[in-house]
Amino acid sequence: MIYSITGTLVSAVLADAHFLAVVEAGGIGYAVKTTHTTMAKMPEIGSRVTFYTYLYVREDALELFGFADLEELNCFKMLISISGVGPKAALSILSDMTPQKFALCVATGDSKGFTRSKGIGAKTAQRIVLELKDKITNEQVAGGVTETVPDIGRISSNAGEAISALVVLGYAQSDAAAAVSKLDQNLSVEEIIKLGLKALAGSL
Repeated sequence: MIYSITGTLVSAVLADAHFLAVVEAGGIGYAVKTTHTTMAKMPEIGSRVTFYTYLYVREDALELFGFADLEELNCFKMLISISGVGPKAALSILSDMTPQKFALCVATGDSKGFTRSKGIGAKTAQRIVLELKDKITNEQVAGGVTETVPDIGRISSNAGEAISALVVLGYAQSDAAAAVSKLDQNLSVEEIIKLGLKALAGSL
């Protein structure tokens, strides 16, 4: 298993919903499939980079997938462990959301958050949430990804009502939960909604 590759970033070409990067290390050019999220963290072409990698073995090919950090790599591994979610779909999802956003969508049951990614239908999105929810909420997974997930069990009834109201207003459940979890849980529903709207507007 190839744990990581460190070398010179020779090229990075957009291919469908992901990037195909070439990293030269030890005189060998490695083709690495990666996400928009990872490429946004990479320096310019010609710079020294590190990809944390996963070697995907098929009968007809070997594909190398790489990520800027272990959090994103572990999210990728969790996604491809689900029946019906292949590497291409996993790259699509992780191109649209950070590992923290991914964990938050799973923890809050926000399956709609996954349907925004190319090739992810409602049934697949629901399967992702169903199969990964216990891992995200009960285990220390993905190298610390869960650090930014609010403790859903500690959200007050007022906050829960406020989250529901924000969802009705068109916000994703994961976004609403993230905004509300940072507020004083003892505030009234109206106050939480008002401050939640302000926080969500500021994040746009």
